[in-house]
Amino acid sequence: MAALDNIDEHILQILREDSRLAFVDIASKVGLSEAAVRRRVSNLVKEGTIKRFTVDVDEPQTATSAITYVSVSPSSPTADVSKKLKSVKGVETIYETTGSFDIAAIIRGASISEVNKSVEEIRRLDGVLKTETTIILRTIR
Repeated sequence: MAALDNIDEHILQILREDSRLAFVDIASKVGLSEAAVRRRVSNLVKEGTIKRFTVDVDEPQTATSAITYVSVSPSSPTADVSKKLKSVKGVETIYETTGSFDIAAIIRGASISEVNKSVEEIRRLDGVLKTETTIILRTIR
């Protein structure tokens, strides 16, 4: 992966703020032509600097009303348990971590009851020794 210059960094910051911004608008902000910005963004994707483009949804407009953070201590290889977690309904993100627990997962659901079902399913997975669940009260960013 090539080192990023100041213009690439500026383009990335602009895309973090609004990834739907037109290339022509980005070009005017960084002082390049539209074609040059297109080429740079394309290169950032090819090199793996930009891994994906996403949508950040305003939570109150979605069916999600419960979010939890579940820490998992595996009794079998961490990678194996992490793979099993992907199949649990509601599991949005899985992290392998250091500390008291080796895995952390973010679970979203329409209700606490739905999220609780997902947590119970995680506890029943082969290779899960123990869990610790934290309910997210409010998202700041």
